[in-house]
Amino acid sequence: MKQVTATGQNVDEAVESALAQLKTTKDRTEIDVIDEGKKGIFGLFGTRPAVVKVTVKIDAVEEAANYLKAVGDQLGAPIEVEVKREGKTVLLTMTGEKIALLIGKRGQTLNSLQFLTQLVMNRYSDQYSTVLLDAEDYRQRRNDTLVQLAERLAQKAVRTGQTVALEPMPSYERKVIHTALMSNKKIKTYSDGTEPHRHIVIAPSR
Repeated sequence: MKQVTATGQNVDEAVESALAQLKTTKDRTEIDVIDEGKKGIFGLFGTRPAVVKVTVKIDAVEEAANYLKAVGDQLGAPIEVEVKREGKTVLLTMTGEKIALLIGKRGQTLNSLQFLTQLVMNRYSDQYSTVLLDAEDYRQRRNDTLVQLAERLAQKAVRTGQTVALEPMPSYERKVIHTALMSNKKIKTYSDGTEPHRHIVIAPSR
């Protein structure tokens, strides 16, 4: 945490001094006035300088992006991170020449990174936010694949009259399956098992 204590002839001057040292702006800091100072007689005798403590506010989203960049560097896959905020959801999109390393098989590495990045961001944030991590439109491509899989397995459940269990998935991927099959009256879907092995079951309607 960047923090300095500065003095000046008055509070404003002390704050300006602190901001110059921190190389930041007032809106990105917290200011604590330790002493408002005192003007002496004729501006000479009994004069006491103003003293302020200025602390740079930590930007939770910036910390999250920096965390991802650090991971990329450690894996030998440098990345850039684009940030988009939509209410309480923060979309972080990674780009880089070796981005496949950060996606992993079936997005497992991407999902793990998303979980860890959310922990990092909410550690520094005043209010809880949801992180959605993406790379090369993987999420959309994965969603399309999940919808196709759901429809195919729903047909299988109806044809065989037996339940079909899918592989374990994170909650937002299970939601894609549930939503895709919501209007299909011939089957019903529900989640079973405990994390991280929770999965969807597609069952024919009786």
